[in-house]
This record gives sequence, structure tokens and C-alpha cells, in this order.
Amino acid sequence: MLVPPATAPTTNDTLRHLSLSLPSAPSRLRGRHRRPRPNFTGMPFLLGGFGCVCIIFFSLTGSIYFVLNQLQQQPEDRQLHPDDGSLNRPDSPSIVIFAAPRRFSTDKPDLVGARQDMAVRSWLALSPDVSVVLFGQHPSIFALARSLGPRVTVESAIDFTFMGTPFFHSMVSRSQAFNSGISVLIDPETILLPDFLGILHYSQNLNHGWFLFAKPHCVLHFPFQLLGTGKHWLQEDGEVIEVEKLQEHLIQKGNWSTCGERLLMAWNNGVRPLHAGIVPPFVYGEGLHNEWLVNEVLASDLRFAFDSSLVLSSLYPQSLGQWFSNFSKDAGSADELVWRHRGNYQLSALYGSFSFQQSKFCKNPSKLVRCLGKYYLINRVEDDVSSLQVSDGIATYSTDPHLSSREQKSHMFTIFSRSQRDKKWKACVNNIDALDLSYQPIVKKLNEDNSEVSSALSLPFSIELLLRIIADKDKSIVLAIAGNNYRDMLMNWVCRLRHLAVKNFVICALDSEIYHFSILQGLPVFKNPQAPTNISFNDCHFGTECFRRVTKVKSRIVLQILKLGYNVLMSDVDVYWFNNPLPFLVSFGPGTLVAQSDEYNETGPINLPRRLNSGFYFARSEMSTIAAFEMVVKHASASELSEQPSFYDVLCGEGGVNRMGDDKCQEPNTNLTVIFLDRNLFPNGAYRGLWEKHDVRSSCMKLGCLILHNNWISGRKKKLERQVFSGLWDYDPSLRMCLQKWQIPNQLIFLDH
Repeated sequence: MLVPPATAPTTNDTLRHLSLSLPSAPSRLRGRHRRPRPNFTGMPFLLGGFGCVCIIFFSLTGSIYFVLNQLQQQPEDRQLHPDDGSLNRPDSPSIVIFAAPRRFSTDKPDLVGARQDMAVRSWLALSPDVSVVLFGQHPSIFALARSLGPRVTVESAIDFTFMGTPFFHSMVSRSQAFNSGISVLIDPETILLPDFLGILHYSQNLNHGWFLFAKPHCVLHFPFQLLGTGKHWLQEDGEVIEVEKLQEHLIQKGNWSTCGERLLMAWNNGVRPLHAGIVPPFVYGEGLHNEWLVNEVLASDLRFAFDSSLVLSSLYPQSLGQWFSNFSKDAGSADELVWRHRGNYQLSALYGSFSFQQSKFCKNPSKLVRCLGKYYLINRVEDDVSSLQVSDGIATYSTDPHLSSREQKSHMFTIFSRSQRDKKWKACVNNIDALDLSYQPIVKKLNEDNSEVSSALSLPFSIELLLRIIADKDKSIVLAIAGNNYRDMLMNWVCRLRHLAVKNFVICALDSEIYHFSILQGLPVFKNPQAPTNISFNDCHFGTECFRRVTKVKSRIVLQILKLGYNVLMSDVDVYWFNNPLPFLVSFGPGTLVAQSDEYNETGPINLPRRLNSGFYFARSEMSTIAAFEMVVKHASASELSEQPSFYDVLCGEGGVNRMGDDKCQEPNTNLTVIFLDRNLFPNGAYRGLWEKHDVRSSCMKLGCLILHNNWISGRKKKLERQVFSGLWDYDPSLRMCLQKWQIPNQLIFLDH
């Protein structure tokens, strides 16, 4: 049993007491008795502490109480002998650990890869029943999973930025939807030691939705190597050591202050939501998202949330031992950090409790600690008191059901006030309080970095650099041009391309609102300085003056990109892609421009006058195409119509004098051949009444459609309704997340922005 000295020990001394008294392996927690089923309904969470800044003044002589809520139990105190092996029984909850590793080099020794490999192997060593899911798209992450065996898998069906960084809200959603009893979300380079399973077991004793979090200890130099996926570690001198020796090194060398915002979070699934509201689209690893989520869980009061940092042995090794001395270090990308970090700051201030409370009110979590050989959950409170203590595998719940609620509080006050007067208790708890200084609350950060919240977002890439990043090997890009009035349609289009693994798309923003929105959604976007102003939200459809002004922007942007040396597949955002059409379009070869036909008659020529649709075409970066586009832009600028008639009149001649057969035209000055696409493969909105079919998708697939254009309908709202009700919809605007097969279907909510 741990007996702290009467004099106040140092922070490291206290941490040593708390950590070394923990059982180091699940086998030490075996027992025989049944668990009672406690009820923690109405758990009071109190002001001050982690995750927020509160204006609260505690008396220096204030009481420290041991907090948990009342139990549904028999008159006598009940005892529980938690069998730590219960987490490995057939009826025990499964444990899945989720992480988003950073990409790393597989061609040479890489420190990031080495840290991640060691961390994942430490998770696998916890138990044969623990599985790991890695979020990622990069080949190095798949290689890591393959090297670690079948218990490690890669999940790519979540949202990523165009730079390949996962979105935190999508990670959390996937973790909650996974078929597991317990989900753990952890930094990919954080090592876990065996006492983690013991902490999860104590959490499972709660008959309530629970949520635990813990900050890892940072170790500047970590001279140990894990042997395989076992439980033994190797020192630099070759000596094999037990976990206890590793814990001792952690206590002596570790600290929280240099670990940044790394955080471990775990919760039981299938009980209730983590918090009220939604998680905004934070870019993972760019600050504030972990602390934001913890604060929202506390503020929502839907789960019993507690801090396990003081008893959970987890660590982040900043540098490894001599085995990794020649490994390359990750330099990071300074260009990416600024805009992604600033975006997370703005989302933190706009979403959740901070959007309306700021620093006025917050919740303080209970802390799981170990004093005098027993586990306690402690918190500073004024009145409500009850307790749970676990000692060497025995949990004792001390609340007399024959007492009234007021009498129970008074009774518990007496019990624990007596304990508080014990010098040993005071020494232990006072040092636990001192450890709280390592936390930096989220609202404090928001207040200190107010410039980050108020600063305008912009990508640090010129259009030339952006195209260089996203273009495919053939220097082809997919271009969409959109304003804020088509925000949801844009995201549906983006989500569909993501599902098809089409990554070479870029967005031209017609206004500041859609530019800012696109950045927060992780899209490759640039702003068009020549875009028209005052774009109507609901009245910018075909035939309107707004539509005519907007369409003339498209040909100018395409011409600019063609001159930069890139082929352009221009696609309106109301074009639904069943498959990637680019390989087919490229196959027409040089000297051609291929475009969708707007002809609605099922028979007859498809290249009749004014039947070239400028909402879907593929143009090559060739001299003939560039010259033809210069003529189209000049013609459209002098016309009072939209750009679409200019395309046909320039390329096919007025009245179709340059038509060739039923599906081609040839511009005589440049010899550019215009090919009208087969409507069975590229149908417009009026062809064969496809949008009116009972099952639009099946009807299109029978034809062999590659795309389907949602045109030949007037009005933004009507177009949006037709798209959604047809089932050709892949975006949840309420969650700002692409729909995935693993998601539970929800009613989609569309709001006029």
C-alpha cells in the first residue's frame, strides 16, 4: 500500500507513487464476485479545470471530496472483485483502437514511421483481443498495417483534405459507428503500457455512458525497444526489462508540458451520444480538436467524463534510442500549417458551447487517482458527494440507501471530511492538484490567439502551384466553378468524386463565402478575381441575367488553365458521376474537344444548333483549342446571352454551318474537331425522362451512363430537390461530411445559408 510522506513530495515523487502502485498486467486483477450495476444518472460536473477557462475562486482551505453518484443497491455496502480478464471473456466488450498515422518514407529509415510502428505494436501487446484501425490513404500506412498482421486494418472511407490529412469529425463518427464495445482514439505515436486495460475495466464497471481521456507523458529520450508484439522491452545495453522498469523511467523523465495537444480518448459505444450537437470539420493534428471535444462532452453532461492522466501509463517518445540514431526526421510542411491551424481555431469559436458561452461557464471533470493503494475519482465540489473506491481489484460503493438524499450528502461529508484530516490524504491529494498546472485550457488559447480566430482564411498556393499539386500524370484536371448559392450541390459533387477516388479536381470560387467554406472543407480552391458580384442565391438559374454573367466566367477560367499547360474537364456541380469519365474522354485523342449534347429528342442529329452544353466538356491544352477558346471568350463578352450559345456559334458556326454528320463540328480556322458525346453515356436532364424514373440510378446504369446532368429544370430549389429525392446524393450538410456506407441513414437537413 502506498503511504505518501507527511511533507509535500515533488511532482515526480507523487507521479511515481501513483503509477508504480498500479497493477502492471491484467492478470493481477482477477477475482470471483459479481459486479453490482451502479447508476450514475445525474452525475454533477463542477466548475473549473481542464478544457476551459473559468472565473472561479476556491478557498485555499477548501474541501476535497470524492465524487461519484448514488447506486441502486441493497442496504449493505457491496463489494466487487473486478476480473481484469473480463475484458477478454467472450461476453466482454471488444476494444478497437483508432489512430491516424502520418505518412512516412518507406524507402529509407524514418523516425515518424519508427515511432508509429512502436506505438501500434505496444497497443497490440495489450491483449490478443485488441484490434487497431488506421485512418489513411497513403501507401506507407497500408504498408505499416501489412507489417503488423491481421489485427491492424486501414480505413480510407472517411473524409480527407486534398493534401491527404483526415478530418477529425469523420474519424470520430467512424469510431462511434464501428462494431466495438469500446472505442479508443489515440495519437498515432503514443505508446500504451498494460495498465491501460485495467483502467478500461474500471470504466466498464460504470452502469452509464462514460468517456475517459488522458494526456500522455512526453519523454525527451526513450532508449528502449519493444520486442516484437510481446510484453518485454529491450534496453540499449541489450538487457530485457519488465514493464515496471519502463514505468519508472516514465516517472523520472516524463512530463506533460512538452506534449502539445496529444490526448487519448476512450468511450463505451451503444449507450448514448458523446455530446450534444455535432463535431465541426477540424483538420486532424492541427490543434484544438481534442480539447474541444473533451469540453463539449463535459458541457453536454450526457456521459460521465473523467481524466485518467494521473494513473494511465502512456508516453510520447520525442527521440528514440541508438537503434534509430540515423533515421530521418520529419520536417513538416510550413505552408500547410498556417491555414489548417487557423481554420481549426475559427471552427472552435464557431461551434459548440464556445459559440454562445465563451469563458462564462464550464465543467470540471473528475480525476481518476490512486492514493493509499486505492483508486478514487476526485473533484472539488460544494455539496453533492458520493464515492467509488477500488483497491487491489475490490470496488467498494459507500452510500446508505436508507438515508434521504440530503442525509446521504451529510453522511458522506462526515465520512470524507474525517479522511481529509489525515495528513497522508492531504499530502497525496495536494500533490495531485499540483499536477493540474500542466493543462492549458482551450478557451484560454482562443482568447490569447484571438487574431487566429478573426483572421481571414486563404490557401498559401497560387493557381499555378495548386494545379501542379492536384493534376494527374497526364496534366489533366477536373474543374468546377461554384458560388455560395450552390454550396450543397458542390459538396455532393465533391463527395461523389471522392468516392470514385478522383483526386485531380479543383474548385474556382465565385465569391468569398464559398472560398472560405471550401477551405474549411479541405478542398483545393482558388478565388476568381474577375467573378461577378451580387450573385443571387435563388435566382441564378438558366435564363436569368445572373446566370448569363456567371457562365461567362467559366470559359475565361478554362482558357487561363489551358494556357498554363493543363487539360481541363469542365464539369458543372449538378453533373452526377456514376464512374470516372476522364479515361474515356482522353481516348478521343489530340485535336478534339468533346462535349455533352443538350439535344432532348431521342432520335435524329445531336449536333443541331445551340445543342452544345458548356456545362460538361473536355478540352486539351493545345494551340488549336486555346485559339478556339479565345474566340469563344471574345464572342461571349460581346453577347447579351450566356456563354453556351457562343460555344456553338463559334465552333459549329451560326446555324450549324460547320456541322459534320450527326455528332461533330469542325471549326475552320483552327481545324479543331468538336465531338458531341453519346447521350446514353452522357445524358442531359431531358433525355429519355431519366430523372422521372422510379429508380434513377438503375435506369442510368442499364444505359451504361457515365454521368447524368441535372439540367433542363428551372430553379435552384427544384434542382436540389430532384437531386436528393432521386437518391443521387452523397453529402450530409448538417454534419458537413460525405455519406459513407458505414453510416446510419439520417434524414438530410438542408438550410438556406
